[in-house]
Amino acid sequence: MEGVTHHPNMLEFIALSLSPRVELSKKSMTKNEQKVGRFLSLVLRHDPASIGLKLDSQGWAKIDDLLAGLKKNSKILSRDGLQTIVEQSKQRFFFSEDGDSIRASQGHSVDIDIKLTAESPPELLYHSTCSRFMDSIESKGLSKMSRQHVQLCGDVRIAHEVGRKHRKPIILEIAARLMESHRFQFFKSEDGVWLTETVPPDYLNGQITF
Repeated sequence: MEGVTHHPNMLEFIALSLSPRVELSKKSMTKNEQKVGRFLSLVLRHDPASIGLKLDSQGWAKIDDLLAGLKKNSKILSRDGLQTIVEQSKQRFFFSEDGDSIRASQGHSVDIDIKLTAESPPELLYHSTCSRFMDSIESKGLSKMSRQHVQLCGDVRIAHEVGRKHRKPIILEIAARLMESHRFQFFKSEDGVWLTETVPPDYLNGQITF
């Protein structure tokens, strides 16, 4: 027929157009869940004692104890609410296999051992910072400070997204594979963050700006 352009797979095209679309999006967090989620990072990474919570040697906390501690501190959260926070946390938190405990995947300043295994890093890794730290970084490198490891990204775009908390983030490129060849160890956390003890200034390739 003149004036009509046929799709090469017209029947399939029509079928897809008429079929109902299935939404696979996860449940979004309420404002209370967002607020409690930020507090969970503090509790599970840095200060469990602030709500009377105890972590085991690998950083796990009993969920019943966590919810009870939150309630005593006027932060009400249901198990379903906690499930939503974990699902939306970009793998910052994990449930144990038996579903009884929860743990932050990395970033701890408390003394725990999350049983990481050394892995070979990509050639380059990235770290986001801001200008006020650059003098110290250029002279001393990247330090873990109060945490157990320096946190690095395998993707420059993710590093930039992480750094958006700074008004003008600076992305540092790190010669990770060269570091490994000089016997520096790297680990990869459950949420995909690369970890190492320190990054001396000699392994900083330069800055990336957006």
